[in-house]
Amino acid sequence: MSSPDPVDLTPVTGAATDVAPLGRAGDKPPHERTGVEEMGLADWDAIAATREFKELLRSKARFIVPATIFFVLYYFALPVLVGYAPELMARKVWGNLNIAYIFALSQFFMAWALAIIYVGVAMGWDRRAEAILARFGRKSGQ
Repeated sequence: MSSPDPVDLTPVTGAATDVAPLGRAGDKPPHERTGVEEMGLADWDAIAATREFKELLRSKARFIVPATIFFVLYYFALPVLVGYAPELMARKVWGNLNIAYIFALSQFFMAWALAIIYVGVAMGWDRRAEAILARFGRKSGQ
């Protein structure tokens, strides 16, 4: 067998440098299953037809759509304001710190806050989804 081409950066599967093992003992964790592997675990059409599942989807949309719109508007407000209201954004607030810098920094905190809120709300959705699955005889993580 010849040595690998030095310009070919394709890793060798199973090489000593592989971080993850090529196999595992036991079943795949639920988050790694494909749709085909999930097919026989529950009656997905019956679940999708339930009032509880439809309400869960509406609940998710009531949070995700406004949160996404808010995020996009907040994110693009900075370049729009810098372009159309440069004197406002250049106004000094504290020392050399102007409104534009404060607004730019606030975007980090807003993104973190939105992520924290999302995680909290999504945990509620997960509990509701688990309750729906339990009604159909499927245990969480199955």
